[in-house]
Amino acid sequence: MITEFQARIAEGKPLRIRGGGSKDGYGNALEGDVLDTRGHAGIVAYEPTELFITAKCGTPLAEIEAALAASGQCLPFEPPRFSADSTIGGVVAAGLSGPRRVSAGALRDFVLGVKLLDGEARELAFGGQVMKNVAGYDVSRVMAGSLGTLGLITEVSLKVLPRPVADATLRFAMTQAEALDTLNRWAARPLPIVASAWEAGVLTLRLAGARAAVETAQQNIGAGEMEESAVWDALRDQTAAFFQTEILWRLSVPSTAPELNLPGKQLIEWGGALRWLKSDAPAETIRATAAAVGGSATLYRAPAELKAQVGAFAPLPAPLMALHQNLKAAFDPRGLFNPGRFYRGL
Repeated sequence: MITEFQARIAEGKPLRIRGGGSKDGYGNALEGDVLDTRGHAGIVAYEPTELFITAKCGTPLAEIEAALAASGQCLPFEPPRFSADSTIGGVVAAGLSGPRRVSAGALRDFVLGVKLLDGEARELAFGGQVMKNVAGYDVSRVMAGSLGTLGLITEVSLKVLPRPVADATLRFAMTQAEALDTLNRWAARPLPIVASAWEAGVLTLRLAGARAAVETAQQNIGAGEMEESAVWDALRDQTAAFFQTEILWRLSVPSTAPELNLPGKQLIEWGGALRWLKSDAPAETIRATAAAVGGSATLYRAPAELKAQVGAFAPLPAPLMALHQNLKAAFDPRGLFNPGRFYRGL
């Protein structure tokens, strides 16, 4: 399969790298001929005792999670699936993390190594399979969230962790201001809070870890009203009612940022650091509001015309844009991979 990929790259035509297509709506307009990665699939190595798994890019995420679950392990950053067709290559390229990101860390923190084809169809390898073997420039993590603009990820090694022994989900009636204040106060305490979500006057909290720690935390913070744990899958895969909207903004801000004075409805995750916004407010207003508190705003979902007009991602300062351009020139000098998915010319 690698030789087929290399032949497509050698043709010199713009390519739209695609696995299951579950993340097609993320980023700017898709351009180029489709290069389907699903034929390059399979788990290459899995060592539960070494806490790593290596798989080819087209391997379904569901297959990987099933293998991990059989050994009582998981991908703790809970990558969004969005559909059963989600592949591990697309998961890494998108760089998205789910509800537990605030406690477990981001997807890029779990990338140990990658193999890829660059814009000259050369096979490159970075990182390793276990943390002690990862040395040198951390290029493998640069690929996480690159949206396929730097190269075709053909294989990836990820760190995995044991599944929590105990898990509990609680609900509390709170205003947004109360929820933000409470979450920041709880963050300073040794509580096994692994995820949170506030929407429409209700704070939902997820506790996970050792059974004694979860039970003690419930006693310390108050039992709250119990909630079905399926709420976290609905957030992870964005099947919850809140996400059924044509225009959706993703605001990344400091967890200590106050309420954002923006029209529309919000859903807040990651202890206040991730704020989903449904709003028809001008892009300039939303991005300026996020920037004012030290954050940024991504037009996560919108009609194609709106994304073409304002761009999915906030404009970069000149030094950061230069860094992106230099990386693109180094890995994909002919500009073949997912052109324009991030910014024009990248």
